[in-house]
Amino acid sequence: MSKYIKLIGAALVALLTALAPAALARPMLTAGAIASPDRYGALAGAEVLRAGGNAVDAAVATGFALAVSYPEAGNLGGGGFMTLYVNGKPYFLDYRERAPGKASATMYLGAKGDVSPDLSLVGNLAAGVPGTVRGLAEAHRRFGKLSWRRDLEPAIRLARQGFVVSPQLIGIREGSEPPFHAATNFERYFGAMQAGRRFRQPELAATLERIAAGGAAEFYTGKTADLLVAQMARGKIKGLIDKADLAAYRAVWREPLRGKWEGFEVVTAPPPSSGGIALIQMMTMKQDAAALFHDVPLNSPQYLHLVSEIEKRVFADRAEYLGDPDFVTTPTAQLLDPAYLARRAAEIDPAHPSTLASVKPGLEKPQTTHYSIVDRWGNAVSNTYTLNGWFGGGVVVEGAGFLLNDEMDDFSAKPGAPNQFGVVGGDANAIAPGKRPLSSMTPTLLLKDGRIAMAIGTPGGSRIFTSVFQVLVDVYDFHLPLKAAVAQMRFHHQLLPENTIFSEPYAPFPAVLAQAMAARGYRIEAQDYNGDIEAIEIVGGSPVTAPDPRARGFGVIVAP
Repeated sequence: MSKYIKLIGAALVALLTALAPAALARPMLTAGAIASPDRYGALAGAEVLRAGGNAVDAAVATGFALAVSYPEAGNLGGGGFMTLYVNGKPYFLDYRERAPGKASATMYLGAKGDVSPDLSLVGNLAAGVPGTVRGLAEAHRRFGKLSWRRDLEPAIRLARQGFVVSPQLIGIREGSEPPFHAATNFERYFGAMQAGRRFRQPELAATLERIAAGGAAEFYTGKTADLLVAQMARGKIKGLIDKADLAAYRAVWREPLRGKWEGFEVVTAPPPSSGGIALIQMMTMKQDAAALFHDVPLNSPQYLHLVSEIEKRVFADRAEYLGDPDFVTTPTAQLLDPAYLARRAAEIDPAHPSTLASVKPGLEKPQTTHYSIVDRWGNAVSNTYTLNGWFGGGVVVEGAGFLLNDEMDDFSAKPGAPNQFGVVGGDANAIAPGKRPLSSMTPTLLLKDGRIAMAIGTPGGSRIFTSVFQVLVDVYDFHLPLKAAVAQMRFHHQLLPENTIFSEPYAPFPAVLAQAMAARGYRIEAQDYNGDIEAIEIVGGSPVTAPDPRARGFGVIVAP
């Protein structure tokens, strides 16, 4: 009898195995969708979806296209994080930049031990080893359906034929030029851009052709690598990246952070991002403090105060504990422990801003870009990648046509000294050879009953996870449609400057709100960056996009 049971069992396993691919191939959504920071990136992704590609193919196509049409943040010379949901399983890919092998903890300190900030922001010395090409190639190797060359075709065409420059891009360039003029070759490459005119990049097109033919190896060990290393020797201040750094670079698959919130499974970025931990901390603390939020209107003075109290504690933990998990022990489990977060939520003062001295760690850059993609099979990609500052450090690799990052500024040049976003760090994020700097990038997916419900992310430096948090709360706690939630006023508070709430140009605080917050002891400071949420929500089996009105985002629904 047992013999027959075994035979029947084996037959069932074989049948289920045979049926599994067919089940995965069956469409789960009415259409695919792309939410991109510009139309060129969206159309590139849509092109490969229509050609039979999946969400990962579209993410590769969009990422390379943005390296052409969104030079202020889209990139070949930067790095990032990708959160994926493929065939019913979540994944996370870390392709963050790494410090060169010759980097040191004191490389940005002057003779008196003070930070020399320009060195980590402008020029060759600001650049970390780029990860974008290796990261996109690794995602494609594991999950892509179409050929690598097919995924790069839209970007190559865009670089050769050019794209029409937007007024917003010119505005960003004009605001970013002064620090670059004397120290870099930025003006020679991007000074000719004019709003409304077509801008072609033949050197970049040739680089993309080489990468399409030779894969990531061409970028890290081929002609492009030679050009990048040669660039390090140009200018007054030499860079540190050498051929050994490039050849040794690897993208790393890590376990994504997973949490529960409002009936959803939250899948988000683990360290070396601080964003995922911070986002789950904020979500959990808001739930724990539900009584304080009861009947509090969205974006009222009391709402801003309570959220700021939560953010204050999140940033205290960020500064003390978080860094590259390959170099330091990150207490992720303790930071996300429900009892710990309940205790932190109980510390919230419902009436007054907590003093800086009372907000201690609890255990014993706006210039980025993001895109979200789903395909009709229910796969999803949430990808955030960056050069760090607008146009990175302003250095273009001559002969290759792409900008290099200034990601070294995301390390703690000196414990307690703020970076360009005003965020302080500790020894856990100190510079070390081969180390990845701490980030706030928070590419996030929400799942409901094992299916994708939301893909979301944004640029914004230290404001990333606070912006993602606010949009998610607006949609799922305040029941706003995605378009209305994305268009809502956003605000930001962090540990320093003390009791300062940052507003945004797109939706400045009304005078009555600013006065009410001042009466509570807060100072309102206008930030110069709006953010750019790119999200896709699944409603009744159909994707909905809502490009952020603050920027030039573009959403595409790709019907089968």
